[in-house]
Amino acid sequence: MSTAVITPLAEARDIVKRYGPTTALADGRLTVLPGESHALVGRNGAGKSTLVRILTGLQAPDEGTVRFDGEPAPPLADRDAWRRKVACVYQHPTVVPELTVAENLFINRQPLQRGFISWRRLRTEAADLLATWDVQVDPEARTADLKVEDRQMVEIARALSFGARFIILDEPTAQLDNREIERLFTRMRALQDSGVTFLFISHHLQEVYEVCQTVTVLRDARWITTAPVAELPRRALVEAMAGESLEALAEQAVDPGDVDHDAPVLLEARGLTSPAYENIDLTIRRGEVVGLAGISGSGKVELAESFAGLHTPTGGTARLGGERLQFGDVQAALKAGVACVPRDRHDQGLVAGMTIGDNATMSVLDRLGRFGFVGTDRKRGFATALIERLDIHAEGPDQPVSDLSGGNAQKVVMARALASDPRLLVLINPTAGVDVKSKESLLARMDSAREDGTSVLVVSDELDDLRRCDRVLVLFHGRVVAEHPAGWHDHELIASIEGVDNHG
Repeated sequence: MSTAVITPLAEARDIVKRYGPTTALADGRLTVLPGESHALVGRNGAGKSTLVRILTGLQAPDEGTVRFDGEPAPPLADRDAWRRKVACVYQHPTVVPELTVAENLFINRQPLQRGFISWRRLRTEAADLLATWDVQVDPEARTADLKVEDRQMVEIARALSFGARFIILDEPTAQLDNREIERLFTRMRALQDSGVTFLFISHHLQEVYEVCQTVTVLRDARWITTAPVAELPRRALVEAMAGESLEALAEQAVDPGDVDHDAPVLLEARGLTSPAYENIDLTIRRGEVVGLAGISGSGKVELAESFAGLHTPTGGTARLGGERLQFGDVQAALKAGVACVPRDRHDQGLVAGMTIGDNATMSVLDRLGRFGFVGTDRKRGFATALIERLDIHAEGPDQPVSDLSGGNAQKVVMARALASDPRLLVLINPTAGVDVKSKESLLARMDSAREDGTSVLVVSDELDDLRRCDRVLVLFHGRVVAEHPAGWHDHELIASIEGVDNHG
């Protein structure tokens, strides 16, 4: 008995995409069959967003092909043709909040009567469209007043009205609670029964098992596997994302460091709450390195930035060395002994027009001279010592910082943070976008800061950064959900970060 070959609804083959020297996708592949919910998973930086941009016609691949229903994808310039094929509903809304649901559904294509918008027909057509897809939302409601789940359904209905039957959902559950997620999944299943196909992108692997039939894993910009969800145990899925077998990972686990449990507590936070995180309790001892891990949107960056004076929590307190920490004031944090390597070295870390020496000594000018006058020689000497200490490859302290490579620029930011001899060093993605040698050198600075008795709080998406920590706290949707002492295995940490219970 011969089985009919099903033509994929959407297919990407051998996709390569480069941005300058970075290869965002080296081997992107995806085959989505009509009527299925297909999951696309991978850790941050695996290439998922790049593949979505190519699948939605926002960018052309450097190599490879995209097809819909067996036909080549439309030219990039033909936006209407793309809209008839595919739509993406992003975490952040693409609807106009001030307009009504009906106006959003037919934006730029309102029904006209004698050259004017026919509001009556607009409302009728919107009501018909919502009824067709069983979306229970008032067409006259202001979109800004809708719940997130209803706004998502309006975006899906709008996409379907163009004729698209392939909908990409990018982290659709990130802002929903459990009951809303359940309702979204019920609606997805109903739409699937009506002939809609979904590509579902989520960091929450539990959801993949609940709502998808097939899963594709990307890792390090490459396709790793595509398999029926029912045939892929959770351990195997985490292994595919982590890149090594659990046995191999067990062998390379790092030994727990020698934490001095009698060292005095330096930082103590109680009940810290803000829009990004809630009810966080955290203590860091003198000379202890604590990691914060979590998917984007977990609240980890905002929490770390709060200690550096960049955010003001709405509730809770923090003490540094027994003194109450002032929030929302970077200068006060510096004075209290907190230094920070921020997440964006270009926008927050460096003054591009200034020299390496000026950048490295900005935070300590008051210490180098009295009344704000700093002898040039003294500053140069201090900067030269920092350049040597951090192995910054430069002609000297007078070189403009804008001339430096990413790794060396990051070392200048680290040099400035260390220049003030901080009691607490907050590092946010300290090795992002730097080469392997610079990464090693930056991590070595973290180790020596710990040996000097400095406490370190490090936020990172890179497992290598977190491996140096005495313990790692995992945040998920703003709450601490797990704590891993040094010596964890990659798959355990990834499972916590991705919101998987480890028993599946």
